[in-house]
Amino acid sequence: MKHRLLLVDDDDTYRGLLGMEMARLGFKVTTGDSVAQAKLCIRGEEPFDVAVLDLHLGDGDGLEVLRELRAQSPQTEVVMLTGHGSIDSAIEAMKQGAFDYLSKPCSINQLQVAINKALERRALVERNAILRDGFQAPDVGPSFIGCSPAFQQVRALIERVAASHATVTVLGETGVGKEVVARMIHARSDRSRQALVVVDCTTLHDDLLHSELFGHEKGAYTGATDRKHGLFEVADGGTIFLDEVGDLSPALQQKLLRVIETGCFRHVGGTREIHVDVRIVAATNRDLADMMRRGFFRSDLFYRLGTIRIDVPPLRDRVEDIPALAEHFLARIEARFGQSRRFTPAALRQLQAWRWPGNVRELLHTVEAAAVLAGGTTIDTCDLPPEVRDATATGGRLCTLEELERDHMTAVLRAVAGNRSQAAQILGISERTLYRKVSEYGLETSD
Repeated sequence: MKHRLLLVDDDDTYRGLLGMEMARLGFKVTTGDSVAQAKLCIRGEEPFDVAVLDLHLGDGDGLEVLRELRAQSPQTEVVMLTGHGSIDSAIEAMKQGAFDYLSKPCSINQLQVAINKALERRALVERNAILRDGFQAPDVGPSFIGCSPAFQQVRALIERVAASHATVTVLGETGVGKEVVARMIHARSDRSRQALVVVDCTTLHDDLLHSELFGHEKGAYTGATDRKHGLFEVADGGTIFLDEVGDLSPALQQKLLRVIETGCFRHVGGTREIHVDVRIVAATNRDLADMMRRGFFRSDLFYRLGTIRIDVPPLRDRVEDIPALAEHFLARIEARFGQSRRFTPAALRQLQAWRWPGNVRELLHTVEAAAVLAGGTTIDTCDLPPEVRDATATGGRLCTLEELERDHMTAVLRAVAGNRSQAAQILGISERTLYRKVSEYGLETSD
């Protein structure tokens, strides 16, 4: 596509020459000779990519046109021209949003360079806006549901800590909703209009995670053909959520500690200090205190991350929240298909009887499966998975958490014929974490 250029100058000869040259260089040029004509062009056509404005026009000045552009088309970059070389007017134009300022007469080459730089700036601003929008975090509060005292304590703590800039660590088993807590903290903070960047610390090899978090310079290692900005830079002004922070290597723990303490880091292969203002919310399902005692986690980082700690209780410890959560998930699923079904009281009681080793994430998958399998207008116990359908609320020996996790992983792996990739997706964990659990429990899988 040709870039759209608005050229406003009251010198007919100069305007005609510039217009022809710019068109020859591939621009789609619209010209005007006055403030009034420029305003008509701005209001009557699709937005311009760049505008070249003479500062002194017969019926006013280019600053008036600049203000109109800022109001009607703020993404348009502006280059000002003047034959008077007034430094005061140059400063005023820049204050009002002009990208550059050239004195007449200027060569075509000078103007072309200024326009190209303005277009590069416009493209960068657009890319940043797209990136920021991609990391914009909606408020997930309406889906954070529960009435139990344990849940209400968590929710109240989120509301209190969100207003601060303190580092927060969210603790809890897999599937309890640690990322939801992080999103709520961000959405209720004064950083909510900036990016929330989510990083799963288990999904990448250490060197790649290093580069993802902190960026790298061109030539920093084989394959680094361009400079790459890190996720801490993307999150500048906002929040970065480090999920499964307990899996960080000692080298990354050291670098994370420095960012927390100084707000500074360097690209891989770089020497320049980069300053960022980022709030860190970390999460893990591992016992960081035990890891610290055994020498696997830095004590100084442990205490830095633990400024504020939020413990999210497992679903089995707040069974009174299960009916509301199940109905919420079902309503969301049914809305996609234009249906309206509800759980029978017996089905809800049966959901409360199950121990939920996979927590809220497992409940969501169970509701999805029941919604697919149910044939009538309601979802009854017969539509629930066998392990949930056969659960009893009382009697028998209570299982340990490890036994529940092993049994659930076994059931999922059996359901997908041992496919580890599918099992990890259903369980809501990374394949790396699943591999570790499979090895610990001696489970059989396929490749």
